[in-house]
Amino acid sequence: MNNPITSLFGIKYPLIQGGMIWNSGWRLASAVSNAGGLGLLGAGSMYPEVLREHIQKCKKATDLPFGVNVPMLYPDIEEIVGIIIEEKVPIVFTSAGNPKTYTARLKEAGITVVHVVSSVKFALKAQDAGVDAVVAEGFEAGGHNGREETTTLTLIPMVKEHLKVPLIAAGGIATGKAMLAAMVLGADGVQLGSRFVASEESSAHQLFKEAVVAAKEGDTELTLKELAPVRLLKNKFYQDVKDLYKTGPTVEELKELLGRARAKRGMFEGDMVEGELEIGQISGLIHEIKPAGQIVAEMITEYEKAKSQISQLF
Repeated sequence: MNNPITSLFGIKYPLIQGGMIWNSGWRLASAVSNAGGLGLLGAGSMYPEVLREHIQKCKKATDLPFGVNVPMLYPDIEEIVGIIIEEKVPIVFTSAGNPKTYTARLKEAGITVVHVVSSVKFALKAQDAGVDAVVAEGFEAGGHNGREETTTLTLIPMVKEHLKVPLIAAGGIATGKAMLAAMVLGADGVQLGSRFVASEESSAHQLFKEAVVAAKEGDTELTLKELAPVRLLKNKFYQDVKDLYKTGPTVEELKELLGRARAKRGMFEGDMVEGELEIGQISGLIHEIKPAGQIVAEMITEYEKAKSQISQLF
């Protein structure tokens, strides 16, 4: 496929693996890149030197382009950006912050910069900041989410109406048919998170992968809006949050319940009871843990088949 996203990144397919904390190490990123997509390392859960190690291992595991996702509100951001530049990472996806902060610096180093947004307003701010492309992520997505609660189905055409740079759709995408739908709506490519959590190469704990596969419709919910909206798989911790809300809690009380490192405890260490389990609504359509390369191949095959079927209808 040759389109604005494949040309921008130098990849075969306009398919990007989300840089998810505790799920996206060098094994997953390199596997997706080797399969023709764009793999991303999730820097949000890595200390600076751990990130450097993953970058170096990814370079050895693939000769193809890969990138790093950088949540800009995380600690050690200056050191992380410095390492990315030193290691000559070709592509950076920024999120959770002002795109003006690092876009110019990264582009001066020859890096392609993409920013993740949840609204038209922030898509235009990212474009004004000079990014090379934008990811518009709908309300269906797992993990930290937009306060607007705009679904992918409505967000993509609204952003496309105003955007001049290439657009990548995210949120609720795990099949080739969904990929085609997003591109019909105006996206130039798609980004998948939850589908790659349930891959063999994901660094997520096996118990979390199995919980994703077992999830059904309605098993996730967006919560903790007073802190940072996050979509979680329902478990005891989720229920504790719901019970606390019944008391009209303060922000401090919510922070106390959340504590520290709860996402690591759940997704990486496998605590299915007290851990924070971040996953998207599309988990209800994920039924099997597969190699990342197989996921990419099946996505593209289904995309081409669906595209062919639709063309025969008109």
